[in-house]
Amino acid sequence: MPDLETPRLRLRRWRPEDLNPFAALNADPEVMEHFPSALSREESIATVSRIEKHFEKHGYGLWAVELPGEAPFIGFIFLAVPAFEASFTPCVEIGWRLARPWWGQGFATEGARAVLAHGFESLKLPEIVSFTVPGNTRSRRVMEKLGMRYSEEFEHPNLPPQHPLCRHVLYRLSRAEWANRRP
Repeated sequence: MPDLETPRLRLRRWRPEDLNPFAALNADPEVMEHFPSALSREESIATVSRIEKHFEKHGYGLWAVELPGEAPFIGFIFLAVPAFEASFTPCVEIGWRLARPWWGQGFATEGARAVLAHGFESLKLPEIVSFTVPGNTRSRRVMEKLGMRYSEEFEHPNLPPQHPLCRHVLYRLSRAEWANRRP
């Protein structure tokens, strides 16, 4: 899987030295506000193993994001096959998680645009989706900046129906829609 470059970012495969900042990212309650819980260090370590297996199986996955010359790890941006069944699966999802100091600077949108280009141009994916809880306005704004369109609401099958984060919104972008929006 190739590294992806943008004017400010490098999206690359994971390195052993990414583990500590990755665990800190996943343990930050503000970063994890729209998830059922923050992750322990052990859960983050287990996640890295799943990241590598996903890359091996699909040829894409969670890229570590670095800000060259400034920060070796600021978070991750991914293409992944969700591990649950819903009305819109099977599918490929795009998503992101950045450490708080890097919020609000356009890094998620910039990196996600590179990932979308890779997904549509190199991988020839027909559609890419993204989802989050309705109250995650920051991520929804990134989805809209990427040209994704709101599609529907659904109950996340990995959460009990009464859980406050069970309700999710789904956004979609087809390869044809993406191609028509490119400058």
